Amino acid sequence: MQTDAQRLLTDFLAQLAIEKRASKHTVKNYQRDITQLTDYCINKNISAWNALGQQDIRAHIASRHRQGLSSSTLHRELSAIRSFFNYLLKQNLIENNPAQYVKAPKQPRKLPKTLDVDQIKGLLEAGTNSILEIRDLAMFELFYSSGIRLSELSELNLNDIDLKDKTILIRSGKGDKSRILPIGGKAIDALNNWLNHRLQIKNTTEVALFTSNKNTRLGQRSIELRLNLWCKRKGINDKIHPHMLRHSFASHLLESSQDLRAIQELLGHSNISTTQIYTHLDFQHIADIYDKSHPRAKKFPQTAKPS
Repeated sequence: MQTDAQRLLTDFLAQLAIEKRASKHTVKNYQRDITQLTDYCINKNISAWNALGQQDIRAHIASRHRQGLSSSTLHRELSAIRSFFNYLLKQNLIENNPAQYVKAPKQPRKLPKTLDVDQIKGLLEAGTNSILEIRDLAMFELFYSSGIRLSELSELNLNDIDLKDKTILIRSGKGDKSRILPIGGKAIDALNNWLNHRLQIKNTTEVALFTSNKNTRLGQRSIELRLNLWCKRKGINDKIHPHMLRHSFASHLLESSQDLRAIQELLGHSNISTTQIYTHLDFQHIADIYDKSHPRAKKFPQTAKPS
């Protein structure tokens, strides 16, 4: 491609980093994704960005799909390409965004993995042997009790929790939306136990609810590692991720209440279609019960036909 075309890409990435304050990881992803489009242009002898049409973007994405890339990866690439062309639009360098109406191929939506009630009980009633495990149990109980996200739990502060009212305040959930959530009795007990130790720390200005042994806020990756370590120490062989506790919360609540709207509010979903995936889990649960229990659902060995 022409030198000017490469310069525009460089300028766009600089804007992402400086004006949009995107992370280095995000900028690197955008650069990689748009470089793939650059390679397409070189192969097709397209020298300028304004020479690209919708059919070119569609052909590029189709080519990437044939290479075996997943729908989610192609969706991410299209998002990067759209952002770049929106930047060119604002610079009055092109007349329209050729990627605006191009869609990535759909893929079957995967059902989230959940734990059954007995697995949850085994996880949360394994016992604690240290202050750090007391903290960990409070985190895991809160995950399952209120269905919060990993990022939301990491960002909780001491003044976000009201044990008297049995509620927590999520100040900035997904989309910067706040919500108030109830806390169950088991989680209250676990939090009280942790706070008895947490509040004994003196001469600290750390406001985080969950802190490390260095008295700093516990990050998302650290919480994931603590759950892995918990499972290993307690002899739990299943690979459990924090979001499995959130998914289990939603699935178990739906089984009992059948109130999808209430679960949508608790999970902080802006669109109920996101919450509806749990109806598939609920139906799967009912179907399993049916297969195991209904006398005409069971498969019987075929008897030999008379000769």
